[in-house]
Amino acid sequence: METACLRHTEIPHASRLFSDFQYHFDRVSRFYAHNPFDPSSYSTVAREMAFPADRRANLVAALRAKNGNRPALDLLARPETVAVVTGQQVGLFSGPAYTIYKALTAVRLAADLTTRGIPAVPIFWLATEDHDFAEVNHTYIFDKDHRPMALSVNGAAGSERPVGIIPIGEPPVERLREILKGFAHGGDVADLVRQAYQPGVTFGAGFQALLERLLAKFGLLFINPLDKAVRQLAAPLLRDALSADEELHAKLLARNQELEAGGYHAQVHVEPKTSLVFLLDGDRRIALRRQNGEYASEYASRDRRYSVDDLAQSADHLSPNAILRPVVQDYILPTVAYVGGPAELAYMAQSQVLYEHLLGRMPVMLARSGFTLLDPRTSKLMDRYKFTIPDFFQGEDHVRQEIAKTLIPETLTQQFEQSQTTLTNLMDELRASLVGFDATLASAADKSRAKIVYQLGKLERKTRRETLHRDQRAAADASYMSGLIYPGKHPQERLYSILPFIAKHGPDLMDTLYENIHLDCPDHKVLVV
Repeated sequence: METACLRHTEIPHASRLFSDFQYHFDRVSRFYAHNPFDPSSYSTVAREMAFPADRRANLVAALRAKNGNRPALDLLARPETVAVVTGQQVGLFSGPAYTIYKALTAVRLAADLTTRGIPAVPIFWLATEDHDFAEVNHTYIFDKDHRPMALSVNGAAGSERPVGIIPIGEPPVERLREILKGFAHGGDVADLVRQAYQPGVTFGAGFQALLERLLAKFGLLFINPLDKAVRQLAAPLLRDALSADEELHAKLLARNQELEAGGYHAQVHVEPKTSLVFLLDGDRRIALRRQNGEYASEYASRDRRYSVDDLAQSADHLSPNAILRPVVQDYILPTVAYVGGPAELAYMAQSQVLYEHLLGRMPVMLARSGFTLLDPRTSKLMDRYKFTIPDFFQGEDHVRQEIAKTLIPETLTQQFEQSQTTLTNLMDELRASLVGFDATLASAADKSRAKIVYQLGKLERKTRRETLHRDQRAAADASYMSGLIYPGKHPQERLYSILPFIAKHGPDLMDTLYENIHLDCPDHKVLVV
């Protein structure tokens, strides 16, 4: 097994906020309560935690009903125990691979804190309340040639239904089995998924059941915000948010301006009509908007209005929006740290003002570990063609062209280089003579020079393509590497499920990932397994 590190600044679309969070925390520290790279931050939060005993008892009872009698619950019942929390939307077949990386990072941090005398348990927040069905109704896997394959279920569920309660009539397990059959452990993975995703299972239940099986040895607890007992725990905080609505909005608007003035972005758009809560009505999650001191919703094709008191009386039927959700979560849980991805950490930069007002505390925010997993063949091909991971971020066409360069006869490559040098020198000499004759000819000379250089480059590119066409093995190598590392111009961990990696490398992959999570390393990890 080989490992290497890749700075997030080398990965496409890394935001400035996230890059500074990882490498220059002092620049963004005003948006967060604690420095995740300072070990004393965790002990400070744990020491100052004032989590009520009755809330802890109700929390443990609620979790026991859905998690069984796990040892972690006995630990959580103790007054000094804290939680390391992470979470994710309940995507089909566990969603993107980074879901697993989040969970394992939380497990690693909880174990590390426990060894340092801060008893901690890892808890996974199932984002079942979200109603963006298009985010969860599909997943991507790959076959033995690293060709991306989509698996999905139909979307006739309705846009206002919380995704966690939507049933899956016939989960595409057999299609999964067919695609993974080329891998040594493909059948075992398909069997595992079938156990979790029986026909009719909901997105929330199937997701939890699969993660429980994949992560069985790591002692992870799960919490579902749609559970009645959990909603009752959240109700007091939601009432506080409603009563402080005007002040909270003013603080959020000011924070967004502060972020933008600092050259960063506001992950969640906030305007005066933005509501911090949704209304859960039956199997619908209804969007609300602030309007003249009240809340309005589109209901049966017309507005329905609610006073603050109306909503406060039904607080256990309210659902927080993206920037209030973490505050609700950490009111319910004795959270010492939250493990999130780049987008979530951006949310938290906004949520910090809500934490300060509603809780008077904020946990440590820590970026999840990230991985690009390579098999030995891909690693050897990269060495053969002298590629690095960033080379793939320019797309498969670029990879093909770079491979083609290595296939062109050396004498022909030298002739192209010599021709370009010779033609460039000749055109420069001609330009100097033309300018001496008539200065107005300089522009025409420059355009002609550019056209000649372009045409020569075009001829060279055509030669590369023809060379690659003649060597089908090299073309297959380009597809094999690109399909694994940067499929469809997406980072591997953000597109593929973890399932094909387990099918290829076996169930011990989870242990390998866990062993390679280093909490003091801010970089993305490249792992050959």
